[in-house]
Amino acid sequence: MPELPPPITVVGIGADGWPGLADGSRAALQSAEVVIGGPRQLDLLPRDAVTAERVAWPSPLRPAVPGLLADHADRRIAVLASGDPMFFGIGRTLAETVGADRLRVLPHPSSASHACARLGWPLEATEVVSLVGRPLDTLALTLHAGRRLLVLSADAHTPAAVAALLTARGFGTARLRVLEQLGHARERQLEGRADAWPHPPGDPLNLIAVELGDGPRGSLVPGLPDEAYESDGQLTKRHVRAATLATLAPSPGELLWDVGGGSGSIAIEWLRAHRDCRAVSIERDPVRAERIERNAAALGVPRLRVVTGRAPDALAELPTPDAVFIGGGLTAPGLLDGCWAALRPGGRLVANTVTLESEALLTEWYRRHGGELVKLAVAHAVPVGGFTGWRQAMPVTQWSAVKPNTPQEDAS
Repeated sequence: MPELPPPITVVGIGADGWPGLADGSRAALQSAEVVIGGPRQLDLLPRDAVTAERVAWPSPLRPAVPGLLADHADRRIAVLASGDPMFFGIGRTLAETVGADRLRVLPHPSSASHACARLGWPLEATEVVSLVGRPLDTLALTLHAGRRLLVLSADAHTPAAVAALLTARGFGTARLRVLEQLGHARERQLEGRADAWPHPPGDPLNLIAVELGDGPRGSLVPGLPDEAYESDGQLTKRHVRAATLATLAPSPGELLWDVGGGSGSIAIEWLRAHRDCRAVSIERDPVRAERIERNAAALGVPRLRVVTGRAPDALAELPTPDAVFIGGGLTAPGLLDGCWAALRPGGRLVANTVTLESEALLTEWYRRHGGELVKLAVAHAVPVGGFTGWRQAMPVTQWSAVKPNTPQEDAS
């Protein structure tokens, strides 16, 4: 039986460097043959105490991890990480690359733990958002009046960028406190209102504590107001959208195909359901595709992937979906067949239409595959002279089905 390579030790280190490390972490670094980390982290280790070869991570980091670990596979490797390696750190990437059983993780208090200790905030009641390698608009999803946030900064310019975003989103009264070099002797705090942020860029190693005051009220459930979207009219309206998302039933980690994206509302609200949800919006019109991207950024889910192309051809190279929504183009040859074939067993397909031709198609699929066929009708009260009456919106026919785990013959 071949001998297993030695485990990789992942050592969390704080801004206080070597003096702040526990004895076990120091011993792991001193016994290592190679230490891998960022230049800032490697500089925290004294040369006389840690004599191992030092290797800095290249940029971009993630694609380089497998090769770099393979180059030193027969040596005792220690990897340096900021704070807790498993909290927005390198630990996750390493576990996904070599497997958790190959890792020995020695955590240090995270920057979030340090910050909550300084501020007197309960960590479990404080939302943490990382802007390291993520778009600034990611923060928009967490903005709710009266809430507290910890924002992990990308660099020294992040605090001013966060202040500007908060002001633009109606939270200009938010109180910001920037905590620099947490745990170090040079630790410093800066504070101010978002709409009057007075400080120039400071230390790049910082975290931003945000106390949100008054601001626009947001919703955590599907069915955002139609006015929340930029649209040319191609938009699944609010009440139908809420019913559609309930039928799609997003769950953490699942992938949605939103076919015929329009304004992107279904994919966007799928992503808003949980930070681990994934979605691809497929839209043939380039102008609408750009609009979808703007809507996704405005509503806090810039991670939405937008594919510009005509279905079903544009679906060919996409990863297998857990759910598919078809909001347009149902009568395109091969579209329904292609989506159903691509769907994983146990996945859900939901299709909406307002035309008789597409309704006939959905009726046929309902006959063949079962599921649920419903008609959604919404009416709004409107003035009628000096009185009030109902104005009926176009009814929407919706077919939904769960793909069986075993092949199913068509009904005769």
